[in-house]
Amino acid sequence: MISDVYFPRINGVSTSIATFRRSLARLGHECWLIAPRYPNEHSDDPHTLRIASRYLFLDPEDRMLKRGAILELEQQLREQRFDLIHIQTPFIAHHAGKILAQRLGLPLVETYHTYFEEYLFHYVPLLPKAMMRAVARGLTRSQCQQTDAVIVPSRAMHEVLKDYGVKVPMAIIPTGLELDEFSAGSRQRSCQQHDIDPARPILVHVGRVAFEKNIGFLLEVVARARRQFPDLLLIIAGEGPAEKSLHAQARKLGITHNVKFIGYLSRGQALWDCYCSGDACVFASSTETQGLVLLEAMALGVPVVSTAVMGTRDILDAGRGALVAEQDVEDFAAKVTSLLQDEALRQRLAQEARDYARQWATDRMAQRLLDFYAGVVDKHAAAERPVEETASPL
Repeated sequence: MISDVYFPRINGVSTSIATFRRSLARLGHECWLIAPRYPNEHSDDPHTLRIASRYLFLDPEDRMLKRGAILELEQQLREQRFDLIHIQTPFIAHHAGKILAQRLGLPLVETYHTYFEEYLFHYVPLLPKAMMRAVARGLTRSQCQQTDAVIVPSRAMHEVLKDYGVKVPMAIIPTGLELDEFSAGSRQRSCQQHDIDPARPILVHVGRVAFEKNIGFLLEVVARARRQFPDLLLIIAGEGPAEKSLHAQARKLGITHNVKFIGYLSRGQALWDCYCSGDACVFASSTETQGLVLLEAMALGVPVVSTAVMGTRDILDAGRGALVAEQDVEDFAAKVTSLLQDEALRQRLAQEARDYARQWATDRMAQRLLDFYAGVVDKHAAAERPVEETASPL
């Protein structure tokens, strides 16, 4: 695998890569990863190759891989006799992965995790949205067509790529949940840690505090819902470029008492406690290609209130463990207040959520990935096999 992003940078791509790699190892397969080196140290397994990277002015949380440093690994990679190359991000990793695949004679697979059409203009605001969407569509279509096959995490992303005109084989393989890592969380412990009254009605949002996550919409929901629950609290766990703007919005809405930013929580007990401090986990991103945080909340028995847009549809279509809201403040707030008012409903959804999350076990998804790999490798081998000449009858 090769990616422009990985831990200690926290996002869904990093989580997906790590989850699949652990599952593939359990199933007896060796998976190497090429990823950027970050200024802050991070412990790695022996099969993670860290590459020199540059600072990114427009997105300082991320790094830009040095393509030349990746290509210098060619001989080392050749000696490992890999079966295929799997690109995880469409930047330097894509271009270097494509070159390595050509030089090593390996099939090339790419996962498209991100809906760039609804993402780029948040970070390049000076250019027209229509222009940025056109650039994103063209780049995505071109890159996908340079691979042997593409993986997407949801039906919605599959539909997007088909609409773009992507013709290579595609498979829908979501990232699964490592259910064993989810220990029981404690509302009391989390509230004590963050100086919150556990008697308050609490909503939780976990994820990167970025504009595309649509957290500003959730602040409007809180402003509406607190008419019935004046002491309602929205906990926002995460860090990101939208935090300053959201603080300003909360002040403008007069809900600073109803919103608490607690920063980034690493995966583990403190994060599980944070999820469980909520009467519900709320989510409203319209660009999410899967929505792993919803499954994480469900695995811990926390009901979800969310819109069903893009990748979250695949999780929410079953109608289990969640209330699905429209992209409308009044409707979303009504779903929130109905959940807060009804203890029996919360208990029913909590049990449904735990049962439903078990269907997303990571090893099941990893086996689907292996089956897909095998098909790609077989097809590539057949294409590379010389055609036998037949004798001329003349």
